[in-house]
Amino acid sequence: MTDVYDEENLLSKSKSYFHKHILKDWKDCVLALQSCELVIPRADKLQIISKCINALSVMICTDHSLFGWPMMMYGSLQSPGGSILWNGINTGAKIHSNESDWWFEDVSYLCVELFERLIQTMEAKGISLDNLARAIMYYCKRYLPGLGRRWQEGQSSLSRTVASFSMTPANVNRVALLRSVIKLLPEKKEKSFCRFLLGLLRVALILGVNNTYRDSLERRIGVQLDLATLDGLLIPNYSDSDTLYNTDCVQRMIRHFVSSEPSVASISPLSTDLDTSPLSGSFKRVAKLVDNYAAEVASDVNLKPGKLHGLAEALPESSRSLHDGLYRALDIYFKELQAHPWLSDKEREQLCNIIDFQKLSIDACAHASQNERLPLRVVLQVLFFEQMQLRTALAGCLNALDAESAPTASLAVPNEAAGQRVRQDGWVTVARENQVLKVDMERMRSRVGEMEEEFSKIKEEMKNETNSTSYLSSPSLVPRETGCNLLSQASDAQQDVVKSGTPTPRESVEQAQPSIQNPRHRKSSSLF
Repeated sequence: MTDVYDEENLLSKSKSYFHKHILKDWKDCVLALQSCELVIPRADKLQIISKCINALSVMICTDHSLFGWPMMMYGSLQSPGGSILWNGINTGAKIHSNESDWWFEDVSYLCVELFERLIQTMEAKGISLDNLARAIMYYCKRYLPGLGRRWQEGQSSLSRTVASFSMTPANVNRVALLRSVIKLLPEKKEKSFCRFLLGLLRVALILGVNNTYRDSLERRIGVQLDLATLDGLLIPNYSDSDTLYNTDCVQRMIRHFVSSEPSVASISPLSTDLDTSPLSGSFKRVAKLVDNYAAEVASDVNLKPGKLHGLAEALPESSRSLHDGLYRALDIYFKELQAHPWLSDKEREQLCNIIDFQKLSIDACAHASQNERLPLRVVLQVLFFEQMQLRTALAGCLNALDAESAPTASLAVPNEAAGQRVRQDGWVTVARENQVLKVDMERMRSRVGEMEEEFSKIKEEMKNETNSTSYLSSPSLVPRETGCNLLSQASDAQQDVVKSGTPTPRESVEQAQPSIQNPRHRKSSSLF
């Protein structure tokens, strides 16, 4: 078949047809590459696979709208420009497809080895890592069950091409696919990508892959744990363990998250520098996620106290501004253990040490102080810290009121005091309300005392006026023996008294009436 025996023999004609027709057509190139799966060593020797992969990668990296690629499921009803034809007439209607993912469906029919080599070739040619990651995710969706529902909810599947109708899905070894995918996946941080990695980890645990590949997935998830969701972390325990969920796997991912930021991992747990760090947002999201996860797995009666303790202490203490989530998880755990009271009081107290009762909110403190499931020593500790929080809040409220009333400029509050005031916001509000009520009561009491004092003075004045009137009008003051002279003198003296300004009994009574009304008027006005 070579040219040694004859010119333009079968071998030279086959090579010419392969280069002129197969390598320049997307459909024929994909079909030729798939036909090499059973004879990969021999096809490699003839360089058929390398030439097909190189041609496909060039087509993928090139703008396919210039050549009318790919021929979609409309077949001959599509023009080279991508418009739909009707009886050979261009209708102008375009087929709606994403230009960057048109090749996902066709290459998903290749076997794992050929797909891996195609992805590596495209990566070397500089195709975007985002497209490569999406192509890998689409390939895994086809051959690994359960992934499509988890990371592509609400997304429509791609339209099938003419090439895909001529191909059959490959027989894929799932363990080999997982190993290949873990090596091919680029470093990427995205919510959907994190959900996809969690699905891969779940499948890896089901298939029982090597710990090396499992650790690689856990590390990739750990560095972007703040993008994970609670349902993604609820990985069932597929081993012989009695627990429902794999808490060890989640704990390892938390450690990867903490160690991924060296500047944060070096902070002491008692330090408050994390509150002012720009990374505090991701740590707070992870802390909230871990608290919700602990509350979810706490309903498992077979969960050991050490597992719950390890989840709580996996993050730095400063990553939680409030410990309400940990208290909720602990309360659920103690509630489920009522049916199986195998946990001793000493173990309960040791488990309660994961909670900093100074970081509980008002509602959590009120619930904990009346929680019968907690040990008595813990309840007493909650009450003690509750009193301390209230006393501190009252002192802070009084200092704030003094600072507001002072004419001098307010001093700058230290960062630690400011953080403590933020954590005790609820206590300060209660203390401020109590202080306002106390001040109002004192003012009301003083006003009532003043009104009673004024009323007693008015009563004495009225009594004195009544006595003086009865004394002046008494007949015993006029002697009967003196006759008319004394009477005339008494009348003259009375006229002098009237002239001097002494009120008559009627006038004194009339003058006393406005003085009675004035205090009432002052009383009513003072209340408002």
